[in-house]
Amino acid sequence: LTRERKDSDFWWMTVKLCIFGGSFDPVHEGHVRVASRARECCGLDRVLFMPCSLSPLKEQAPSVSDARRCRMIELALKGLDWAVLDRTDLNLPPPSWSWRVAESVAACHPGAELFWLMGKDQWDSLEKWGRWRHLADMATFIVYHRGGAPASREGVRAVFIEGDEPASSTGIREALRAGVCPVPHLNPEVESFIRREGLYGIPRGMAEK
Repeated sequence: LTRERKDSDFWWMTVKLCIFGGSFDPVHEGHVRVASRARECCGLDRVLFMPCSLSPLKEQAPSVSDARRCRMIELALKGLDWAVLDRTDLNLPPPSWSWRVAESVAACHPGAELFWLMGKDQWDSLEKWGRWRHLADMATFIVYHRGGAPASREGVRAVFIEGDEPASSTGIREALRAGVCPVPHLNPEVESFIRREGLYGIPRGMAEK
């Protein structure tokens, strides 16, 4: 592994680099567990947790600001030397085109082998993505799924990882609004930040029970 330090600990040249994009609204421990499983299965050197602003396939933007989502990701990844926050998608003009993100990452990390971590729902809708064949030429897909393996696509590099991750951002938002404390599958530091900032409908500064 060749590592070349630049201006921060977040910018290393790596052999196997994985993009993990999503709303992360909020990021939860399930996201970290899925990324860790992908790392173990594929020998990844670094996983880039990449919040997006607005996917072309979604009508609704994330519930909280980019800055707050980034801060929650930083808190969730503390102590993990293989996982980092990456703002590439947020720095590009919307909407979030995956092929453009991959091109930007490849330009910043010349020589790296790129992977793209996704769920089965994203894999099933891949043909709806802009220039998805171009993206497939640049990266190997890692598809996390429940049950039997999804159908493969001819000429598309993909690794299928089976699991049964129960956490979801939707469920966590609902638990927060319902007054559940602590919230299952939510990093304690992330939960404290959410309560201090009054996110997801919680009164600002609300103390943990």
